[in-house]
This record gives sequence, structure tokens and C-alpha cells, in this order.
Amino acid sequence: MKASDDGKSADIFIYGEITKYAWEEYGEVSSINFKNELDQLGNDVETINLYINSPGGSVFEAMAIIAMLHRHPAKIISHIDGVAASCASVIPMISDKVIMPANSLMMIHHAMTGAWGNAAQLRKAADDVERISQSMCQYYLDKAGDKLDSDTLSGMLEEDTWLTAEQALEYGLCDEIITANNAVAYAFDDKWVKQYKNVPKQLMEQPQVIIPASEMAERQRIAEESKANLSYLSTILGGM
Repeated sequence: MKASDDGKSADIFIYGEITKYAWEEYGEVSSINFKNELDQLGNDVETINLYINSPGGSVFEAMAIIAMLHRHPAKIISHIDGVAASCASVIPMISDKVIMPANSLMMIHHAMTGAWGNAAQLRKAADDVERISQSMCQYYLDKAGDKLDSDTLSGMLEEDTWLTAEQALEYGLCDEIITANNAVAYAFDDKWVKQYKNVPKQLMEQPQVIIPASEMAERQRIAEESKANLSYLSTILGGM
């Protein structure tokens, strides 16, 4: 996360898998590290630019991130820099505005889970994942308004539907399309190819996100400052 010099706006990047056990070195995001950095920004921030390029991941972690953003007083503007897949496509639905470059993608589908146990436990797991899917569906419907009905959405969710920017705009899941960008969509490894259906060929062939050296250096500087600040705070709190 990066705040502007006047503290009135901030940029937040979700570039990687959303997971409970996140390794920031690999671009992963968890609700805990998201909360820690969002708290540092404070509530004086008036506009948050949320940049997403993610294959998705843990729906529970994503729902926690959604709740935090929903509570924050700032105006949220989401930018789908490359791809927003699975639960990463739900996060921008609470935004005041969703912007997609012409070459970006959004993938929507029903929530999935793995289960082990007896018949009663398996039935409970099915009921649980169905309730999660219903909650996610409502976010899409609320964003789309009258451009998308529940029957059409249900059919799209069944098929792991990959939406272009134009299609997302048509269904009300995007508010504005801008010129195609130079960023590369998150490259899907075997884990995601096996888990998701109909993965576009280009996502299996592209390298990881290309970030200019100057931007990478700036992000590294911000990350080091954040770690130093957290370390300092921990020292102070530890002495109280």
C-alpha cells in the first residue's frame, strides 16, 4: 500500500494469490497483512485506488478483505490490471467504480471446497459452500443492478466464465474500459489450470507480471519502510 504525499489518497495492490498463509515475497496477500497496512493508512484517506491482478484463492480471506474495505470511509476505485479471477473478482464489486483495461479479464464461478469425512460431514460441507456462493452472488448482483439477473448469473458461475472488459461492462460488473495496458496478466501455473475450467490459453503462456524497474524499486522502498515502521511500533508496544 502506498499513500499520497498529502495523505488524501492511497494505492493498494493485490498482485498474487489471496491466502491465509501469505508470503509477501511471492506477491501473496492475506487478510491479516492487508489489515495491518490498511490500519497504517488511517481513516483520513479519501480515495483508495485498488489494483488487482490475482488468480483468487481463499474465499474467507477475500471476504474479510471485502468487509474491511466496505467499512473504510474512503471512495474505492478498483483497477483490474490483468486478471481478477474467482474470489479476486468479488473484491472489486464493493467499489464505487471498477475500471478495466481493454485487455484485462474477469473470471467468475461458484465457490469451491475440498471435503473429507462421513456422509453428514460431506453434506454439511456442500451446504456451507452453497451459502458462501449465495453470498458472493449477491455482491455481483448488487454491482450489476438491472444489467444482470440471478438466472443468467447462475449459469455463468456454473461454467467458470471468463469475461472480457467489454463483457464485464455489458453485465454491469465494470464501469469503464480504458486503453489496453502493458501489464501482463497473472500467469496461471498447473495449480490454477487444474482447478479452474476454460482457462484462456494466453494465461498459461505469459510470464509473471511485468513491472518496470523504477516501479519495482519504489515498491521495494515502500515495503522496507513499512517493515521498519511495524518493527518500531512493535518495539514501543513491547515496552508498555
